[in-house]
Amino acid sequence: MTYRTEINTLAALGVGVIGSGWVSRALAAGRDVIAWDPAPGAEARLRANIANAWPALQRRGLASGASPERLRFVATVEECVAAADFIQESAPERLELKQALHQQISQAAAPDVLIASSTSGLLPSEFYRSAVLPQRCVVGHPFNPVYLLPLVEVVGGQHTDPQALTAAMQVYAGLGMQPLLVRQEVPGFIADRLLEALWREALHLVNDGVASTGEIDDAIRFGAGLRWAFMGSFQTYTLAGGEAGMRHFMQQFGPALQLPWTRLPAPELTETLIERVVEGCQQQQAGRSILALEAYRDDCLLSIMQAVAEARQRHGLPPGY
Repeated sequence: MTYRTEINTLAALGVGVIGSGWVSRALAAGRDVIAWDPAPGAEARLRANIANAWPALQRRGLASGASPERLRFVATVEECVAAADFIQESAPERLELKQALHQQISQAAAPDVLIASSTSGLLPSEFYRSAVLPQRCVVGHPFNPVYLLPLVEVVGGQHTDPQALTAAMQVYAGLGMQPLLVRQEVPGFIADRLLEALWREALHLVNDGVASTGEIDDAIRFGAGLRWAFMGSFQTYTLAGGEAGMRHFMQQFGPALQLPWTRLPAPELTETLIERVVEGCQQQQAGRSILALEAYRDDCLLSIMQAVAEARQRHGLPPGY
């Protein structure tokens, strides 16, 4: 089967934080977007989110013809997907909802159009169970803010055609993303499994009174977080092994894996823990609005991405972030 990879019109179903991020990215890439969301006030919130993201997208660089005016909001699923070249669903993480929605989407979509879900944890084999032509159905799991962060995890279910995975990765690359093929259908995929482990340990540290939310965030952003922006864990630890690299690192620090440093089972989310986390985050927020913090986040991300791209060029590495 040949699937569409030249995308003129993207259909976005569900336009919350993630869905509106997809819409903003597609519009900035010079595509037409048709959006649907049954929630009251969804269109107004979507257009406000696009307006909030647009200054960052302008700084990053817009494709020819890019404009928020190329968005059309419609009233039905069928109208949303009928003329689409690619479909991205970002509905709430409820299995029954996604099963019913994808049955409806797949009945109305052209047979050569790929259907992707932004799910962060549900397995495609489960929610595509009743879809028409499930071989063209994939997961395309992005990261917030979708309009700036390039990573998208591409995952297939038990019925997914390998050619559909290849085609989906082409589509995402055409939107300026860095597609990562997840080789096995596993809950949480790759990135969220790593983030979940860090999140659980962070909650234990707050719960046990070892550190506040702000202190934990400082431990990340002034330390490992700076390295992760351009190297990741394995390359970082390779350098920590000196001239002998990763083999020496594993020999020297491997035994520490047997020490009870971490507590991966999640702590009980008691009201005390929840209040401690919320109060800590409010102190970090320091009265600033979410919109103001989003603008600050976007500015920092663009600056880091630009700095890394320039450093890669100076060191003769392939283009990238």
